[in-house]
Amino acid sequence: MAYFGEHMSQSDVEFLGALVRAERLGADRARELASRLGPGVRVEALVAAELDLEQAEVRELRRGGGRPLPEIPGYRLDGVLGEGGTATVYAARSIKTRQAVALKVLSAGAMANEQVRDGFVAELKLLRSLEHPNIVRAFTAARWQGTLIGVLEHVRGENLGERLAEGRPLPEDEALRVVLGVADALDHLASQGVVHRDVKPANVMLETDGRAVLIDLGFAGALDADGKGGPSETVAGTVAYLAPERARGAPGSDARSDVYALGCTLFHLVVGKLPFSASDDAEVLAMQIFQSLTSPELKGRGLSPHLHYFVEKMMAKDADDRYQSFAELANDVRAHLSGRSQLGVKRPAARTSSQSVRALRKRRKK
Repeated sequence: MAYFGEHMSQSDVEFLGALVRAERLGADRARELASRLGPGVRVEALVAAELDLEQAEVRELRRGGGRPLPEIPGYRLDGVLGEGGTATVYAARSIKTRQAVALKVLSAGAMANEQVRDGFVAELKLLRSLEHPNIVRAFTAARWQGTLIGVLEHVRGENLGERLAEGRPLPEDEALRVVLGVADALDHLASQGVVHRDVKPANVMLETDGRAVLIDLGFAGALDADGKGGPSETVAGTVAYLAPERARGAPGSDARSDVYALGCTLFHLVVGKLPFSASDDAEVLAMQIFQSLTSPELKGRGLSPHLHYFVEKMMAKDADDRYQSFAELANDVRAHLSGRSQLGVKRPAARTSSQSVRALRKRRKK
């Protein structure tokens, strides 16, 4: 924040960044405007003068993430909820029903890519077939000005990837409640013969009521009769969360690969950084395969031995050593959250964290 100026809010930073991405401002010019902010000086006034716009036009740009909001028949758009490489998601309201929705609009470049276009349609069809409180709902799909639109549930809350990027990890119990909700969602997907393949904080929203919601199933794929994913799933997903078998490119990995990714997510949520990180993807993949999980960050934060146990079991290098189903994982997390003594271990006073985890493993084996 100090880099942009002490009088800037996070939303001011995001607005100037959006203007840079939209090529309305150069990065150096955005920094210069930021340096001029102070008491009584608003970013909208500086941008209006810089771009020769009325302040109402600047407010519209702010709502549109640096660009004018599109006019989509049947909907009133209120602003940008998120923007990725293939689509932009807008907060909107149906003019006819007044229902608040999220409109996921495929970009022109993505629309020209047949594989991306087909994947977008497949994701919407999958979401429409699912009905679970921890999975975002899809209502319908439409065509507009040569592109595709998905009309989705508007999940009100914060994106956990964005929260972590702001340096705000979650308290242990809150992180475990997120994991429980996501595990329930993934268990439902597995019951429908589907593996997610891209579990990570950026694909989870934390609703204002505390509900964790999976919002992106773009890499999800069908499992075969043996519960294995097809060969194409080995390259799908985000490198930092890939299970060792997927990092090796092994065909036919299953839902236990998602268990590993959820373990990485849990680690990231409570520590605030990834368990394995490096300057390039190849090095991260090698670490996923060969490097044991050492968790000094977990040990230095006063986290419970149960949390250590969950992370280590979920992120075991061998898939056979992980939780074998999301139902099994959810049962353990739910039992822990409902009463910390239900797993048979009391919170230690004098033991080290490693001793506590070993004790927990012994009791689990009995």
